[in-house]
Amino acid sequence: MPLNIPNTLTWARIIMIPVFVGVYYLPEGMMTLPERNLAATLVFGVAAITDWFDGYLARSLDQTSAFGAFLDPVADKLMVAAALIMLVQLGRADAMIAVIIIGREITISALREWMARVGRSASVAVAFVGKLKTAAQMVAIPLLLYNAPLLSVQSQWVGTILIYIAAVLTLWSMGYYLHRAMPMLRDSEKG
Repeated sequence: MPLNIPNTLTWARIIMIPVFVGVYYLPEGMMTLPERNLAATLVFGVAAITDWFDGYLARSLDQTSAFGAFLDPVADKLMVAAALIMLVQLGRADAMIAVIIIGREITISALREWMARVGRSASVAVAFVGKLKTAAQMVAIPLLLYNAPLLSVQSQWVGTILIYIAAVLTLWSMGYYLHRAMPMLRDSEKG
């Protein structure tokens, strides 16, 4: 495992997950709920920024590695899953939304791993619909975590709409990737 700046940022993102969740489990008198919401939103925001930044640095410093390519999406999926579970627990997101998004991530990760084994990983490379899904989700989650008016906009209302849009895009992108992989899946059944 090469220890470089991008991988260090990815590890930092993983370490932020218990900090993010732990904010909501601090003893009662330490923080009010709005303070917890703000702290969790900030931790999630920093994690999202490091996600972009570690990829940028890996490319610009020519520090890409197979381990980094593996760890980066794992860190992303763990942070999003933790956030969705917390939002369900807080009553700010529907459990079915969390099941759809987390289930899709598991399914597509397994599909990508299998496609890489058969030498066809390019067939399930990130598509535009997947990027749209990620964008909707990465805006929705902080809004739902913050859970208070933001510049006279009801963050809960906008976040709820965006998380439903993210769920629809999640199903759409999963269908797209499965459709792209279907010929290889059929060929593997014949062989």
